[in-house]
Amino acid sequence: MTRRLPWYGLGLLILAQICYPLTDGGARAAVTVTTVVLGYLLSVGHAALTRGPRVATVLVLVTTGGGLFVEAAGVASGVPFGDYTYSGALGPKIAGVPWVIPLAWTWMAWPAWLAAVRLVRHPVLRVGVAGVGLAAWDLFLDPQMVAEGYWTWSNASPSLPGVPDVPLGNYAGWLVVAVLMMTVFNGLAGPTAIVPGRDAPMYALYLWTYLSSILAHAAFLGLPASAGWGALGMGLVALPLAISLRVRG
Repeated sequence: MTRRLPWYGLGLLILAQICYPLTDGGARAAVTVTTVVLGYLLSVGHAALTRGPRVATVLVLVTTGGGLFVEAAGVASGVPFGDYTYSGALGPKIAGVPWVIPLAWTWMAWPAWLAAVRLVRHPVLRVGVAGVGLAAWDLFLDPQMVAEGYWTWSNASPSLPGVPDVPLGNYAGWLVVAVLMMTVFNGLAGPTAIVPGRDAPMYALYLWTYLSSILAHAAFLGLPASAGWGALGMGLVALPLAISLRVRG
């Protein structure tokens, strides 16, 4: 039964995400929060079930705790993401940061890490691939959330072509933070081996996030430029992962 729990969790997450383009206003904000919570529980739960409570605890401390720290620093100082502020749409805040935001770091950090574990053996390269896998998600995330008014930058220049409301420095900040997170996680959690047959839900989560984000941005959310940039950036990890699963099973 426990082997099926991550698949059930992934199914609930997908159902919630399908509701996103079908809603707006307060209902869409509620769907956003629900989606993040479900993704968080899915990733932490999978880590606990497959690697044990110690690894799951390290994951939470590094990515949830670390996510809150860097987001609070960002809101207060503009470092490392630029000068930005959160609206009140996503619920209560901790140090200026909606409580749900740090959970999003953990949600995608774990599948990005497991994708890197599958793709790369060298520990240093693995950390780099995992960091890219996490940071590239933001090429979808920030344009989508800014379009909804959940946060805004005071100065978004320079920016990627077609994505005028998110500064390039934000993506650079994400990459630096993501690599640091993966470095610390690797050091504290220790070597992470593939668990045959148990990591498939996380691979599916990563690939679903990639493909569904392209579709949603291009066809439903009116964000074709971020669909393209996200396809390129996240594809650096998602496409090799898909090929690996196709070739090696």
